Amino acid sequence: MNNIIFFGPPGAGKGTQAKIISEYLKISHLSTGDILRKKLLEKDQLANELNEIMSSGNLVSDDILNSIVSSRLQNETKKGFILDGYPRTLKQSEFLNNFLSNNSNKINYIFNIQINFDILKDRIVKRSSEESREDDNLNVIETRYKEYLNSTQKVSDYYKDRLSNIFYEIDGSLQIQEITQKIIKILKKS
Repeated sequence: MNNIIFFGPPGAGKGTQAKIISEYLKISHLSTGDILRKKLLEKDQLANELNEIMSSGNLVSDDILNSIVSSRLQNETKKGFILDGYPRTLKQSEFLNNFLSNNSNKINYIFNIQINFDILKDRIVKRSSEESREDDNLNVIETRYKEYLNSTQKVSDYYKDRLSNIFYEIDGSLQIQEITQKIIKILKKS
């Protein structure tokens, strides 16, 4: 069984790689971004709050994300899973660690996809025109990148310090297939 976390700034390719690797390993890909975008379609009070938060580029609260992720993980802990976009804060990582421990489970691999901000901006602008995502405009990108540096980067560093034996840095400026090959090579070696 494989339980994997993907880290990296918005637009680094976490979602693309998580999707490819989930198909390769036949395990669930839990993208908090996708989960939250689906929730926005429900047009209820929470959806309205989420829309306001996400359209400004800010992060959704720990409590909301912890609740969403833990309810999804209940079904996945026996088969394996990939987390993409979670945990983003130290509080979320603490929640995840406790959740996994209470379910006699653990993370097996952590991939941190790193990329230069200028490459990232170009990539996100291109994605915006292809996928018509409202959260992909330059102001939101800059806000999300700053949020990433201020919170998620600390979570990534936390795991790197504590779980260096399963933590892998990946060059996000490479082509999609090259990144996938590097990840699969690591999965096969372990």
